[in-house]
Amino acid sequence: MRKGKWAGRIAALAMIVVGVATQARAQSVADFYHGKTLRMIIGYGSGGGYDIYGRLVAEFLPKHIPGAPTIITQNMPGGGSFVAAKYLADVAPKDGTMFGSLAQTLALDSIVGNTANIDVSKFHYLGRMVTNIDTGVALPKSGIKSFDDVRNKEYTVGASGGGSTTMVFPTALNTYAGAKFKIIRGYPGSTEIALAMEKGEVDIVGAYGLPGILINHPGWIDKGEAVILYQAALKRHPLLPNVPTLPELGITPEGKDILRATASTAEIGRSIIAGPGTPPDRLKALRDAFQAMLADPEFVAACKTRGLMIDGGTGEEMDAIVADTLKMPKDILLKVADMMK
Repeated sequence: MRKGKWAGRIAALAMIVVGVATQARAQSVADFYHGKTLRMIIGYGSGGGYDIYGRLVAEFLPKHIPGAPTIITQNMPGGGSFVAAKYLADVAPKDGTMFGSLAQTLALDSIVGNTANIDVSKFHYLGRMVTNIDTGVALPKSGIKSFDDVRNKEYTVGASGGGSTTMVFPTALNTYAGAKFKIIRGYPGSTEIALAMEKGEVDIVGAYGLPGILINHPGWIDKGEAVILYQAALKRHPLLPNVPTLPELGITPEGKDILRATASTAEIGRSIIAGPGTPPDRLKALRDAFQAMLADPEFVAACKTRGLMIDGGTGEEMDAIVADTLKMPKDILLKVADMMK
């Protein structure tokens, strides 16, 4: 009886210790973030999808983070968001105070050599705002009516650089779908490329995300004010039922496989990533906060008012996609690497 009583007391004490430890950990996260100013690094210029969704998260996420910190945004364009990714990897504090709105192709780019000195496996996602279907867009004044036209005549395509979708998709279509794109690099992002297209500097925007189009150029979709040449997706989006996907445009079975691999990055879409070294307890708190934000009625109402598409995903799901990408067959990787040079 005495032995049983002591066992009961020990068990009760253990439960108290566990409870206190759990409370201390939760409190430590709140104490850490209380009064802090966090930063959201956006790897592209202002006005595009990465910028819009990065700023949206900066606006609504803080109230769900323990300690209710503030998040400020900073655009850091360059190299298809490589500059921003490099900053997070090498310069930014490794404590959960810096986030990134970076290229959805980051993992793919890292394993084909364009960001070889960045270990993407050490980054972890907070969550996804929306899947992103990038599209190739031309204005009617270009004379382009369908993808067949760009197989028969050379047209200029605006691109940023590195492993950005504005570079990857036109390059892939040149190699595996018979397109005759002349790629003009050096633009900060899709917004600037669209402006260049309107000015006649280029004929085509190589990759403009559907969510961003619906915000900045809704007439391109609902009024037919632009020609949508292709969509980087594995299946046709309901808003683009007559626009071919990248895999559909492949000329050979191998080409279709390569184009399928590049189109799969749409699942990452507009996601928010934490820099390497974020402590596990803070990462969990940030991921929980992200999911709470997605369900917040204020957030949902704001997205509806602003015409923003939302198709949320968890950080764990995004990390799993990255892990699968990093295990892609070598023969496919070599082909992807060649086209991304």
